[in-house]
Amino acid sequence: MSRRDKPSKRVAEPDPRFNDRQVQSFINRVMKDGKKSTATSVVYGAFDLIQERTGKPGLEVFKAAMKEVSPIMEVRPRRVGGATYQVPMEVDPHRQFALAVRWLLMATRNRGGKSFSEKLAAELMEAANGQGAAVRRKEEAHKMAEANRAFSHYRV
Repeated sequence: MSRRDKPSKRVAEPDPRFNDRQVQSFINRVMKDGKKSTATSVVYGAFDLIQERTGKPGLEVFKAAMKEVSPIMEVRPRRVGGATYQVPMEVDPHRQFALAVRWLLMATRNRGGKSFSEKLAAELMEAANGQGAAVRRKEEAHKMAEANRAFSHYRV
């Protein structure tokens, strides 16, 4: 394999309850120490809590939250003649999902008290409404991209 070759993308099998690849991928990211059954029950527990509190299906709220948290633009460093510029770039859909999941889980883990299911449900509901720490993180990324628009001609 030469340096140019990128490894092929592996796709997660769809999850058993919703038959959705994104949910399964999310469960895999929640998982710690290979405890998939625990991660699955945590995520489904959060979806059930969302259903209870909002009356909307958990999957619907999850999709809305992912859409709200996914960044469209980000800055990437680019070296030009000894100086490093933060160049705004569009975000690839795979990376959008990866960043959204990472930010959601980080925000969830930084919440105080309660069980992880409750924290996750609360964070997903906030994100779906365009609030919460994960959405703030996306807005920061967009602000950085906007502030560095002058360097957009240095596209990688």
